[in-house]
Amino acid sequence: MFGIDTNSSRPSLSTVRRTSPVRAFTAEHWKERPLLFLRPVLAVGLFSVLACTASLAQNATTPAPTVWAPEASQLRLHMIGNAHVDAPWLWPLSEATAVVHSTFRSALERMKEDPDLTMTTSSSQFYEWVETTDPAMLAEIKAHVKSGRWDVVGGWWVEPDVNVPNGESLIRQGLYGQRTLERIFGRHANVGYNPDSFGHNGNMPQILKLEEMPYYVFMRPNALEKPAITQNLFQWQGIDGTRALTYRIPLYYHENADVHVHMVPTVKAVSGQPQYTFMEFFGIGDHGGGPTKANMQSIRQVQKEPGAPHIFYSTPDKYFAEVKPKLPADIQVFIGDLQHHSVGTYTAGSQIKKLNRSTEAALQTAEKFAALGAVSWGAPYPKNDFTTAWKRVLLLQFHDSMAATTIPEHEDTARDGYGRARDIATDALYASVQRLAWQVPTTDPDSQYLVVFNPHAWPAKLNVEYDLGWKDQTPTRVEDETGKAVSFQWIPATSVINGRQRLVAAVDMPPMGYRQLRIRKPSAGDTPAAVKAPRVTENTLENEHLRLTVTSTGTINLFDKDANREVFADADKGLRAVVMDDNNDTWAHQAHVYDKEVGSFSRTDLRILESGPLRSLLRETLTYNNSTLRLDWILYAGSRNVEVRATLDWHEHLKLLAFSFPVNVSTPDATYETAYGAIHRDNRGEEDPGQRWIDVSGQADGKPYGFTVINDAKYGYSVHGNDLRVSIARSAVYANHEPRQLLPGTDYTWMDQGEQTFRMLLVPHSGSWQQAGVVRAAEELVTETPIMYQGIHPGTRPGAASFLSVDASDIVVEAVKQSEDGEDLIVRSYETDGHASHATLQFPALRKSWSGDYHPYEIKTLRINPHTGTMKEVDALER
Repeated sequence: MFGIDTNSSRPSLSTVRRTSPVRAFTAEHWKERPLLFLRPVLAVGLFSVLACTASLAQNATTPAPTVWAPEASQLRLHMIGNAHVDAPWLWPLSEATAVVHSTFRSALERMKEDPDLTMTTSSSQFYEWVETTDPAMLAEIKAHVKSGRWDVVGGWWVEPDVNVPNGESLIRQGLYGQRTLERIFGRHANVGYNPDSFGHNGNMPQILKLEEMPYYVFMRPNALEKPAITQNLFQWQGIDGTRALTYRIPLYYHENADVHVHMVPTVKAVSGQPQYTFMEFFGIGDHGGGPTKANMQSIRQVQKEPGAPHIFYSTPDKYFAEVKPKLPADIQVFIGDLQHHSVGTYTAGSQIKKLNRSTEAALQTAEKFAALGAVSWGAPYPKNDFTTAWKRVLLLQFHDSMAATTIPEHEDTARDGYGRARDIATDALYASVQRLAWQVPTTDPDSQYLVVFNPHAWPAKLNVEYDLGWKDQTPTRVEDETGKAVSFQWIPATSVINGRQRLVAAVDMPPMGYRQLRIRKPSAGDTPAAVKAPRVTENTLENEHLRLTVTSTGTINLFDKDANREVFADADKGLRAVVMDDNNDTWAHQAHVYDKEVGSFSRTDLRILESGPLRSLLRETLTYNNSTLRLDWILYAGSRNVEVRATLDWHEHLKLLAFSFPVNVSTPDATYETAYGAIHRDNRGEEDPGQRWIDVSGQADGKPYGFTVINDAKYGYSVHGNDLRVSIARSAVYANHEPRQLLPGTDYTWMDQGEQTFRMLLVPHSGSWQQAGVVRAAEELVTETPIMYQGIHPGTRPGAASFLSVDASDIVVEAVKQSEDGEDLIVRSYETDGHASHATLQFPALRKSWSGDYHPYEIKTLRINPHTGTMKEVDALER
């Protein structure tokens, strides 16, 4: 569609010229020209936006009048001048500020040339960049915002991926994005705006509402990818029942020259719908640009043509203000999430995706203890540091960054950015918990002391590990602050030196609080911890609930002793590491299902690494071609879950690795965790995005039974029938976009090569996933448990305490932070199981409690004045 004008001294886009009559875009046309809808501009080139605009104007011609379809004259088209800016994509993130600056300058110049022209842009990060680099330009933009000609939309820090970031990250996109718009322009955005993202999770309507945005604009999935959406303007109903008035851009958000090229097929695409008012987007995008002189000239031409739609410059805000009061009675209500587009983006970029999940968890944990510490034990709350960290994470959640569809260099940028945020979180966390630990006395110089912190608002048995200076074979007792014995065992330290060991202990923790552990030599009369040790043989792990057998073929058999049944349909086929053909570009544009198996990993070694009173561990090594997979199988005493610690050394090309679990149930039903909730999906094998867990449940001997996989790093899943699969790694070429073909013998840079680590929890369960406590188990797996080593010192605090608790098993307190303005306490929780619920939150340090009702998957935010104890419900913007 686009080319480079080689006759120009500077590269520019060659003009797309129209012939008359224009052939209408049908489904067949979409298939003939898929790139038109996959990415509006492929590598526009690193040229000046202003030079591009001038070149387009010079090349533009006045075409013959169009013969419009009969229905065209009935349409009102709001013409939306815009410029999509990919912060990182085929260029480094550092280039984005120049692109934004040039784009905004170009738009302002075009607005001088036509007093009716309007401009629409999103992303508060972009405005903050301009505020820093060019205050005079920002003053011009402010004037146009005030007059209504420049529309600020989106309300988010950037245009993020909205499948991979967790619920709290999506809340923070709005919190920091809207506050920045209000600070700079004196107004917030009303329209959620995310045209280029690769799918949209099913809880977005509720999140948008909480961020004070009742409207949403998107483009992907398009009409071929999501034909169930039959109207471009529709009501989108999310998993909690909230609705957002939503607009799907009919074709694409970009037009660089003559708008006829775009408008004629748009007329065809919207024909027959129950309303006649739509938005039509124009302007250069991806590497910036905005409205062009050729756009403006052709718009004026259309306005003169008989039979043409009634078109006029407008904005998304003006569009929704017009259509909302007169919505058709038969407007479509679509229930569910908006998938699929570019399914490879759920799995590509293993390092970036693991860093995203671990950094989200680290920031949330640090905020909890810093905020509680500020009101309970005098700890500092570094608000500005947290803001800096979150803004960096939110920027790295830009859709091409989070999807890992960027150039290779961006992976280093992302790693450094997440590292910066994690460093801030670590400093803040330990500044707070160290202050508390110093107030808990330690009295015996012959003992060692640890303080363990529970970041969850429920009592939890947490398995913790910590290296200590303790001689091998020394008799040991581990006890809590009351003298009660704690189950433990010693394993080799992470260092290779005499006199150090690693303590593994199972600690009963008070909700969102702490407990001191004492490690000492035993005394006469000590009562040992009551624990029934798991058994281990050369290929089995077993406790009173489960028996796991590692087979000679590299798979597992898992037997549920409580339910007296095999967990997997093919008893010996659990966790089969299957290798699938993935002959796709980085996005996997043409894939929806990975169904061509080309091999599987096979076992080369199996050995016992641990056999103790608390846990046993088998280490299995498997290989495929030049790749190696190491699986540490861990079973704890009394546990109904199996932990897997995986190390993958991956060296394949154009292949995908998935773990297969054929669940032994009839009438299987698949449930995926999504942002602040869960969603049921079909089990036809399509690749789907999810958060930390996926479940397949059904019937077993007439009773409900199921199996859940929880993990700390992966986001791509599929279910075909009863076969649950977790996508582990892809191996595409960086930033390879069809139709560019890979050439044999060429030395490309391949993604996800080398070593990566991740953890999984296998959870077989009678009853439903809700009854199995899957969400709490996911929180405990993914969230790091803070542990503070203590010296010998006096103190006045008790050896254990709780600072916040919730009494309902389906309510999770996900965020505790200080308010953005003032020093109030912000507490965010949500209903996890999809049921109506009632809960009471206790705040012992404040001597206060709050009780309230939750509808299914409802997100609630409380604002608490720590001085007066006043509590009120607020939205995501804390008001």
